[in-house]
Formats: sequence, structure tokens, C-alpha cells
Amino acid sequence: MSAIPKETIEVIAQTIGITNLSSDVSLAVAPDLEYRIREIIQESIKCMRHSMRTFLIAEDVDSALALRNLEPIYGFASNDNLRFKRAPGYNGLFYIDDRDVDIKDLIEEPLPKAPLDTSITSHWLAIEGVQPAIPENAPTEATPEIRKTEYKEDGLPVDVKLPVKHIITTELQLYYEKIIELILNKPGSVPFRRALVTLATDSGLHPLVPYFTRFVADEVARNLHNLNNLFASMRLVRSLLQNPHIHIELYLHQLMPPIITCIVAKRLGNRLSDNHWELRDFSANLVALICKRFGHMYHNLQPRVTRTFLHTFLDPTKALPQHYGAIKGIAALGSRLVRLLIIPNLEPYLHLLVPEMQLEKQKNEIKRQEAWQVYGALLCAVGQNMHEKVKGISSLLSPPTRAALSGNGKAMIAVPGVTGVVVPMNSMSVDNTQGSTSGFPPMMGAPSSIGRQLSKENSSVLAQAWKDDIDAGQLLPPVFELFGESLLSFIPKPEASIFL
Repeated sequence: MSAIPKETIEVIAQTIGITNLSSDVSLAVAPDLEYRIREIIQESIKCMRHSMRTFLIAEDVDSALALRNLEPIYGFASNDNLRFKRAPGYNGLFYIDDRDVDIKDLIEEPLPKAPLDTSITSHWLAIEGVQPAIPENAPTEATPEIRKTEYKEDGLPVDVKLPVKHIITTELQLYYEKIIELILNKPGSVPFRRALVTLATDSGLHPLVPYFTRFVADEVARNLHNLNNLFASMRLVRSLLQNPHIHIELYLHQLMPPIITCIVAKRLGNRLSDNHWELRDFSANLVALICKRFGHMYHNLQPRVTRTFLHTFLDPTKALPQHYGAIKGIAALGSRLVRLLIIPNLEPYLHLLVPEMQLEKQKNEIKRQEAWQVYGALLCAVGQNMHEKVKGISSLLSPPTRAALSGNGKAMIAVPGVTGVVVPMNSMSVDNTQGSTSGFPPMMGAPSSIGRQLSKENSSVLAQAWKDDIDAGQLLPPVFELFGESLLSFIPKPEASIFL
């Protein structure tokens, strides 16, 4: 028995022009038709499942017919629901109610636009994490929190749109949350050190830079008692500075205050055993790195930082750890600032610092240790400065490089400290019996006839080079009187023997 009645077979036969189909043939064809329909429906369901859908559409039936090498059914689409109507006079017979279309109306309608050829175009989805306002990108209306209203002097409101928010993907959000979790909970772990490496090398982290800078500023402001988190935050800043793919200079105004705080704060950490001195040294090197990289872009960056350190160093009301951070900050910015800012104030400062280092005058052991730390910072800063200057003097005291020239047959020597200046040996005379009028001691062998051989320009350059080195030599004895033999460890032995 078939589920399809013989009347359905007869109606289908009449639609294709067969009018004298017998009842026996209809009964025999009905089971075969049912089998074919079931087969097509099963294939259609397979296509539906492979398309990850739960409802059957006309395209699934067309795909099933194509798999059976049958011609698809034309005129059916799945855009709208099909409307079936009951055929009058036939029970269980339905047909689709199609709208009659006049040919005249179709002819008079304008032709549709020709379809475009398939092509690929490229455009910027985001530049440095900000979506550009171009026709290819969907327009983004400013949300209420990034839109504000200002009023001009005449009282008329002006709608001001703030900068567009950064586009943060789910992967970047998870990455940011993981980094923050490592900073807060595992600042000294191996995963955190690996995360610092990715922060210093990954090229897709620029959208997260404003969030990292905001986190560092908030963390330093509210957690000065947690030394581990402060150190982890500074290491985070260093990794961001080392990343060549990040424009960190756009956020220096947010990063500099927390870094300066970690240098000259009155107290860092809540335990006496906390090594906040190392944090101050690390942060001072960060400031020096920032000034070196971005000082040419922001001309007032280093002067403002130097002024902050100098005011802290010269303020007697500041605590000794603050003086230590200021000295380390000035020393990290270069030996020239040490020579200009620290050495002129060294004697009166040590006059106030030495009593704090003595057990007889300072009974508080903690303050006495802080005073010794400040003394060590001063010694290192001045010692490094003396080391550089003494190495410069040694270039003048080193034996001249001799070279024979075949042009005129005269031996020539190069003047130390001046590039491109060569003087004939037979034109130089050294007076070892009388002091030099230019201020050189006899042991330095000041030349008496160089001015007659050199041009005016080269003579001035040479005189300035000798003057700078003599100033350094005159500066060494008073500094040696303040620090004693401790300063000798910073001076190389060959050069130290000259002054001894």
C-alpha cells in the first residue's frame, strides 16, 4: 500500500498531457513515486545537516536532485514562505498561489543594474588601534560616554566628539588580563619573565598600550607599600620601551609621573627588609633611557626631569631615600650633569651627611644605614665622573703615534685629542726646565711651536681640548680630599699613578 493516492497520480498525469491513464497503472506507479520522493528527502536532509542547519530549504532539495543527476526544480526559493491553497473539488490537493504578472508591466520596468565583476579591494580596518573614518568602514556613532557637550560664550551648545575608542579583540583582552594577573599575583615567576619577552617583541600590542599605562599609573599611586608590584610595573614599562613596534612616546605624559615616583618617593614598601634601593636604581635607568630616546622629540623632557631631581637633592627637608633617588637619577642622565649639579654642592652636602653616618651622633640604625646608602650613591656618581675625565686625560698623556711620510721625507706625529692635525717632529720643542706659559706642567711636554705650524682654527680646538682636561685634573684633588682613598677604586691604575 502506498501513502500517495491514485488520484494524485492521475492529476500529475493530466498536467503533462496524459488523459487516459488507467486506475491499475496509477496504483502501480504510486509506490514507486513514494520511494523516489523519500529518497530525495533523505538526501535533502543530509545536505541540510552538512550545512549545519536544522530546517530544510529549497536549496537542499536542489542539491539532492543534483546528486542524483536529476534536473533541479525551477521557480522555487526560500526567501519567503510558500503559500499553498487547497484545490477546489479535490480533497488533499494543494497548489502554490503564484501572483499573475502582466508581460507589459515587465517590459516597461527599467533594467536592473549590471552585476559587478568579482574583485578584491583592501582598506585600513584600524590604524594603531583606531578605526579610520573612510567609506569602506561602517560609521560608528559616539556612545554617550565618549560624547560630551560644551557651551560657547554665547550660550550655544557645541557637540564635541572625543577620540574613537581602541578596537580590542577578545584575544587582546585575554592577553591583557593574563599580564595583569601575573603582575599582581606572580611578579617573580617564570611565566611573568616570558610575558615580559613577548611585551618587548610582539608587534600587535599597540591597542593595549593605553591600558597598560593607565594600569601602571594607578598601581603606583595606590600600592606604594607593595614593592613587588612596583618592581613588576617598572619591568612592564621597560619591556614596552624596548618594543620597536609600539609608539610609546604618545603616552610618556602618563608614564613619567609613576616612574619619577618610584625614584624620589619618601617610602617604598612596608617592610624594613624591602630593597627599595634597587627599585630606585632601576627606575632611574628607565628615566635615562626615555630621555635618550625621546629627548630630541620633546626638548623640555630632560630639563624638567633634571629640575625635579635637583630640587629634591637640594631640599634638606626631604628624606634620605629621596636624596638617594635624586642622586641616582642625576647620575643616570650623564656625567656632565654630575659635574654641573652634584660636585659644586658636594662639600656642603657632605658636611650635613657625615654626622648622620656616625654612631656617636645618630643613634637610629635605620637612618644611619640610609645615610651610608646616600654616601655610596654620591661616591659612585662622582667616581664614575672622575673615571671618564681621567680616561680623557690619558689620551693626552699617551705616546704619540708616529708615521713616516714619503712625500717630503719628514717624520710626522699626530696631535692627540685633535682629529686631522699632524705636526712635523722637527718643528716641536719641549722645554723641560721651565713651566709652560699655557698652564701645562713640564711633565706633559707642552709644545712651544705648535701655533706656528697649525692653522688658527685647529689651534683653538686644541687649546679647548687641553683646557677641559686640565680642569678635570684640577678637580680631582678637592674631590679626593672629600672621599679619600675610596675614590681611587674608580680611577684606572695607570692614570692614578700620574696624580699620585
